Amino acid sequence: MLVAVCVCDCVRSSWQTDQAKAAQQQKLAESESAAAAAASSSNNKMSWGTELWDQYDNLSIHTNKGIEVLDKYANFLRDRVAIETEYAGKLRRLVKNYQPKKKEEEDNEFTSRQAFRNLLKEVGDLAGQREVVSETLQTQIIHGVTVLSKTLREDRKKCLTDGTMLQQTLNAQLSALERAKRNYDKAYRDSEKAVENYKKADMDLNLSRAEVERYKNIMTSKIQQSDDAKNEYANQLQKTNNLQQQHYGILLPAVFNRLQELDEKRTRGIREFIIGAADVESSVAPIIARCMEGIVKAGESINEKEDSLKVIERYQSGFTPPTDIPFEDLSKMDPSVAPQSNYSSVPYNHLTIKGGTLTAAKLKKARGGILNSIFGSNKQRQIIEACITMKNSLTADGQKEDFSDLPPNQQRKKLQAKIAELQHKVDQETNTRDGLMKMKIVYEANSSLGNPMTVEGQLNESEHELDKLKMSLKKYQGFLDKANQLQVANNSPQSNRNQLQNGHRTSRHSNGSASADDHHDADDQPDDAGSLSSSSASPESGLGTSHTSLPGSGQGSANENPIGEETSYEAEVEMLQPLGTCRALYPFEATSEGSIPMSEGEELQVIENDQGDGWTRVRRANNTNGWDEGFVPTSYIECTLFA
Repeated sequence: MLVAVCVCDCVRSSWQTDQAKAAQQQKLAESESAAAAAASSSNNKMSWGTELWDQYDNLSIHTNKGIEVLDKYANFLRDRVAIETEYAGKLRRLVKNYQPKKKEEEDNEFTSRQAFRNLLKEVGDLAGQREVVSETLQTQIIHGVTVLSKTLREDRKKCLTDGTMLQQTLNAQLSALERAKRNYDKAYRDSEKAVENYKKADMDLNLSRAEVERYKNIMTSKIQQSDDAKNEYANQLQKTNNLQQQHYGILLPAVFNRLQELDEKRTRGIREFIIGAADVESSVAPIIARCMEGIVKAGESINEKEDSLKVIERYQSGFTPPTDIPFEDLSKMDPSVAPQSNYSSVPYNHLTIKGGTLTAAKLKKARGGILNSIFGSNKQRQIIEACITMKNSLTADGQKEDFSDLPPNQQRKKLQAKIAELQHKVDQETNTRDGLMKMKIVYEANSSLGNPMTVEGQLNESEHELDKLKMSLKKYQGFLDKANQLQVANNSPQSNRNQLQNGHRTSRHSNGSASADDHHDADDQPDDAGSLSSSSASPESGLGTSHTSLPGSGQGSANENPIGEETSYEAEVEMLQPLGTCRALYPFEATSEGSIPMSEGEELQVIENDQGDGWTRVRRANNTNGWDEGFVPTSYIECTLFA
């Protein structure tokens, strides 16, 4: 009876356990269906978390390879930047090596030389554009790729760390479930063995009641242990299923989705950086095209006929061809008179050799040889040589002061260039003198600005220098007049080439100022130190317009004031005269002090040419304060200078 009761208890307990297990499985099924529904709803947005739930290792490898591709692209850009920088540097070095030397400046008048110089300028601009590409790739693209790669590596490391922790938590729960299952299995076998032993003892009539009771107690204990192990196993199983469902349905997909976002960000970044690098190249393409157009324009500007005429202009001596050699009838000549040769009738200057001149060293050596052959005494030779040197003073390059050792045509060209140079110096010194005079007058009118005696010494020195320059100018004008008179007297075919037109001449080397003939009459006028004449301001003075200046400045007086009369002086700065006009080829934003912005196609006035630093000074009209002046890049404008 006792055995039957125990068996019934065991069956009842087993049935209750089965019922609990069935309820637990039903709950697990419901949670699995809910997780599946949630996964299917999120499947439209992200696919890695559901489709690749078991590919943790492969996703880790794939994302690492993607970042390596990004780093490889960054290295590619660095190598390209190095090539661009090296190419630009070599282009600039090439342009520098082929710049015309100082001794070749006189050949710059030929169109082929001018075209080559313009070609070098355009190649220099090309080098600048390659530098722009290099700098932009370095500061924008490479920097962006580096920052993105660093961010992606940090995010990937964090995602993998979170995934590893989730996997460790799941593995720990699986281990706990395995231990609970082993304990339940052992307890169940022990309970079955205890029930069997109790049945045998209960059937054995030789055993006492106490022994049977002991077997019964053992059976009851083992059955209880089995039930406890079974419940523990069921609890661990439920925990494991819940955790596993949450792990594969929510937690791990979230990590995989973050990895997918990371990889898509990396892919999108590569696309944007490749397009950005192409945009950098495209941004300089118009300027490079302009450089190519400039090179073509330089080539098209070469004119072989014009160069041929310049060769004639440079080397034409101005002499007339030799006349026919007369026939010498020896029968009609006096036998006592030695025959003379007429075969050297061409009037070549004895110092002119193939259009050139003897240098000072060769001339001195030749003169010394002649004197040694005539005079034996060193003292006599020194006296004669000094007289010759005084008579024929030489310039720095070994030529005579009046260039009479050159052919007539070349002599006039040299004299005209010298007169233009002296006239330019006279204009500069006159402006300096006028500026000092204005400063002195301002100091006299307002002693708080300065002592007028401080500029007295500079003013005297400027007057002295101006007198010297005017004397030299007058002297060279006399040389030119003499050369022109000799040319007219010789009736050379070239006599009318450089004659004065309507009594005036304009020199293209005078930078806009009148030539010697225009100021010849003004230089002959006597200076009156006691009078003051009207004068205009100059850019060099720095003080502005004043109504008085020193006499002899070459500018007439339209507003004379007697000495002692109170006069008001206006300090208005005179604007620089424009040298030409220019048109903006590209827009420019002023980012440095002294520069002004401009828009594409804008017309501006050029007031100062490029001095070799790549900047040109320009001016534009302004409705508010009159004018705006500043510097713009020379390569961004197209200049048209006044003749």
